[in-house]
Amino acid sequence: MHPSELDSALADLAQRSQLRKRTTLSSPQGVHIEIDGKPYLSFASNDYLGLANHPALIAAARDSLLRWGLGSGASPLVTGHFEIHQQAEQALAAFVDRPAALLFGSGYSANLAVLGSFIGRGDAVFADRLNHASLNDGCRLSGARLCRFRHNDLDHLERLLQNTPARSRLIAVDAVYSMDGDEAPLQALLDLARRYDAWLYIDDAHGFGILGQGHGSAVEFGLRDERVIYMATLGKAAGVSGAFVAGERAVIDWLINAGRTYIFSTAHPPALAAAALASLQLIEAESWRRERLGSSIDFCLRLISHRDTSLKASRTPIQPLIIGDNDRALSGAEQLRQLGIWVPAIRPPTVAPGTSRLRISLSAAHTPDDLQRLLLAIGTLAI
Repeated sequence: MHPSELDSALADLAQRSQLRKRTTLSSPQGVHIEIDGKPYLSFASNDYLGLANHPALIAAARDSLLRWGLGSGASPLVTGHFEIHQQAEQALAAFVDRPAALLFGSGYSANLAVLGSFIGRGDAVFADRLNHASLNDGCRLSGARLCRFRHNDLDHLERLLQNTPARSRLIAVDAVYSMDGDEAPLQALLDLARRYDAWLYIDDAHGFGILGQGHGSAVEFGLRDERVIYMATLGKAAGVSGAFVAGERAVIDWLINAGRTYIFSTAHPPALAAAALASLQLIEAESWRRERLGSSIDFCLRLISHRDTSLKASRTPIQPLIIGDNDRALSGAEQLRQLGIWVPAIRPPTVAPGTSRLRISLSAAHTPDDLQRLLLAIGTLAI
C-alpha cells in the first residue's frame, strides 16, 4: 500500500463497519471488569476457567521473578533456556500425554514454526476453511500447496487427499473453532491421516484446559499416534500467556532446529513458565471449575432453546449469537454495553461476510445470576 492510500483505506474500513479500535481495561482480567471508569459484566474473555488473576499463578510468577529475573535475554538456543522452562516443558508434555513439548511466546508463533518446518515447496497442506488466521498464515508462508476443505467435510478432504500428489502432506485443523465453538472430528481426521500418510496438526487453543478433563482434545479422543502434532495456547483456559507444541521427541527436536519463530525469538519469560506450572496444578486439582463451566453452558442452552434466537449451541464456552449484518452486530454490542454487559461484536475478516455475531464467552467465574442477566439483556435487543 502506498502511504497516500492509508487514510482512504482506513476510511473504507469505517464505511463498512469493520474499523477496529482497542478498549483499555483499568482492572485485572475477570468476569467483572472496568473500562473507561465504568464497570461491566464481561462475556468477552477466553479466561474460561477464571485463572488469569488467580493468586497461585501470581505468586508463582512473583517467586520466579525473584529467582530467575524478568527477561530471558536471548534465544533458547543461545542462553535463554532456563531450568524453569525445562520443567514446564516436561510437565506440559506429561499433562497432554506426549513424549516431549516446546514452549513458544504465542500460539501464532507456534503455528508458524510447525507449518514452516514440516512442509514446504512440493508438499501439500490441507486446511479447514474455518481455521484460525494463524494457521492460515502458516500454511501460506510454508510454500506448500494449500488445499482448503469445507468446514468439517471429511468427504471433501478425502477427495483432495486422493487427488493431490505431494512429497509430504499435513492436515491442519482447530480442535475447537474459535468463533463457532464447534469441534473438529479428530478421530476421523486421524483415520484419514493414516490412510493417506499425512501429519495431523491440531491447534487446541480453545480445548486445552476444558476438554479431556482439562488435558485437551487429543487426550479426550486418545490420539497418541506418532503422526499427531499437538499445539495449545496458555493464554486462554490456563490463564497465563504463550503456547506449547507437543509430540514425539523427534518432532520437538526438529522444531528446535528448524522452527524459525522458535530459533530467532527471545525465549518465553521464566515467570510465565512458572505460572504455567502452577496453572497445570489447578487445572488438575480443581475439577469443579470445569464442572461449573459445564453447568453454565447447559444453563445457557436450556434458556436459549425456549427463545427465538440464532445462538449456535456448542458444548464449549464459545456461544456465538449470529446476527449477520456488521452494523446490527455493532448495535447489539452497544446496546448490551448500555446495560453494563460487555460482549464483543465479531465482524469480517474474522468471520465470513454475512455472519457477523456477538461472541459470548463463558467462564467458570460466571454465576447463574450473571447468566440470567445476560440472557434477559439479549431478550431486549432491538437488532
